[in-house]
Amino acid sequence: MTHILILGGTTEASLLAARLAAEGIPAIFSYAGRTAAPVGQPLPMRLGGFGGTAGLAQFLRSEGISHVVDATHPFAAQISRNAALACAETSTPLLALERAAWVAGEGDRWTLVSDTEAAVAALPKAPARVFLAIGKQTLTSFTARPQHHYLLRLVDPPDGGLPLPDASVVIDRGPFTVEGDLALLRHHRISHIVAKNSGGAGAEAKLIAARALGLPVILIDRPALPARNVAHDLAAVMAWIGHQPARLGV
Repeated sequence: MTHILILGGTTEASLLAARLAAEGIPAIFSYAGRTAAPVGQPLPMRLGGFGGTAGLAQFLRSEGISHVVDATHPFAAQISRNAALACAETSTPLLALERAAWVAGEGDRWTLVSDTEAAVAALPKAPARVFLAIGKQTLTSFTARPQHHYLLRLVDPPDGGLPLPDASVVIDRGPFTVEGDLALLRHHRISHIVAKNSGGAGAEAKLIAARALGLPVILIDRPALPARNVAHDLAAVMAWIGHQPARLGV
């Protein structure tokens, strides 16, 4: 019997949930629990971690999961690694619904870096006004450059104080528009942007706005993940589940 586990949190995960619900395919939608008010889904939902690889493997067995779709953020490396190991242990088919990475175009001023520490090192020494479009998990690394003013855009208000001595916060949830991001960058007089190469359309507006304003972007590359089957659209996912013809990439 088909019973899908969606490891979610992305726009693509929500679109898949809606598709499965519309077709009456049994599924569970799992959030990591990092967001205080996650978007509601038309499927049974669970919040929080599984307890590592062993906990996820036990969940797959106890819930009779037939397929796992990893539709987490491209930088949610730990859950993606756990999913690969747990699915291998339980012989559960695994597919990653993965956004294609962004690629620089004409007019882009990108510096590509391997990780957060490299992004910190790539910032100028002179005081700058930096849009940190990276979430809140790795902010502490930027305390090494306290001379900058940092603008943060977060889904939830931060708990307690921020580790950065000079920062402002905008609470907002994507998808974002180019017009909105142009206004944001101008209003805060941003001179540099630090972002993760998460791909997709929902967060690309800041890069298009940066191109229009001629701003430099420091772009953090995706973490390395185990080899796995990958799909880039819902049609490929549905074909993999067995509900319509399409092709998968690996």
